[in-house]
Amino acid sequence: MTISDSRPERGSAASVVRARNLLKRFGTKTVIDDLDLDMPRGGCYGLLGPNGAGKTTLLRMLLGHVLPDAGTLEVLGEPVPAAARSVRARIGIVPQDDNLDPDFTVMENLRIYAGYFPQPARRPLTPWLESLLEFVSLHERATDRIQSLSGGMRRRLVIARALVNDPELLILDEPTTGLDPQVRHLIWAKLRELIKKGSTILLTTHYMEEAERLCDRLAIVDQGRILAEDTPKTLIAQRVEPSVIELRIRGAGHRASADDVPAEPTGLPEAISRHARIERIDETWHCHTHHPQRVLEHLPRYPEIEYLHRPANLEDVFLNLTGRELRD
Repeated sequence: MTISDSRPERGSAASVVRARNLLKRFGTKTVIDDLDLDMPRGGCYGLLGPNGAGKTTLLRMLLGHVLPDAGTLEVLGEPVPAAARSVRARIGIVPQDDNLDPDFTVMENLRIYAGYFPQPARRPLTPWLESLLEFVSLHERATDRIQSLSGGMRRRLVIARALVNDPELLILDEPTTGLDPQVRHLIWAKLRELIKKGSTILLTTHYMEEAERLCDRLAIVDQGRILAEDTPKTLIAQRVEPSVIELRIRGAGHRASADDVPAEPTGLPEAISRHARIERIDETWHCHTHHPQRVLEHLPRYPEIEYLHRPANLEDVFLNLTGRELRD
């Protein structure tokens, strides 16, 4: 039995999540501020935002754990929080923390979790759980205790556990935080397999590369509002200049402090400012431009300047919209 041949036919509702004028306050603080959201069925939809932007509160509202103060919310075509219990039975959740039960084996963790959901008569449980372990490459560790697994193995097991009820919506809350690049790429590959088989995924992440690789569409959220929403490529094309040239004075990193770095490379901004939007971040100047060659042609005059020319990316969009201030 495989994941693909066990998946039942799904409905074709236009929106898996539909929110209108959603509002949530904690005391005097507005966490979700008159938010509208339409999340389509199929593919991966991303929620990006700095710490405190409202992402976690929104996820908890989708599950019925946090009640809205105003507005309407539908998930999988049902009203939430009124039908939250039945909605949760149709959702798979990968939380930020690996909250596996250390007293049980790999397979026992799946089997016990499966007991919380009604099992379709058409699908014998044991072969289904075995197929999930094979999907996340843990079939040979089925009888192992959780303590014997690496961090990457535990994360893959949490993903398998989230698929136990064959969910119509899979929610991934920062699924690869703290994992090494090899494990991260393996998880990305598994998630892309799910997407190709018709799964609907809601992803929150702080890794811009992860969002670019996985998301068909995403929203950038801050202060409880959606600042921008579109495909990653469209957001990059519409929200920032297409090229970035990063400039750094050679040896600046060995100075006593950032204050010892000159405010600007002598004469360079005057020469290029009409061709670029310039930002200084620590010891690096970021030149955002539609005309990179007009900037690059000046650089040979400054041998003390190191530079990197790259295409704009989703991180540039994110920082342009949300700012660079540290969020705690």
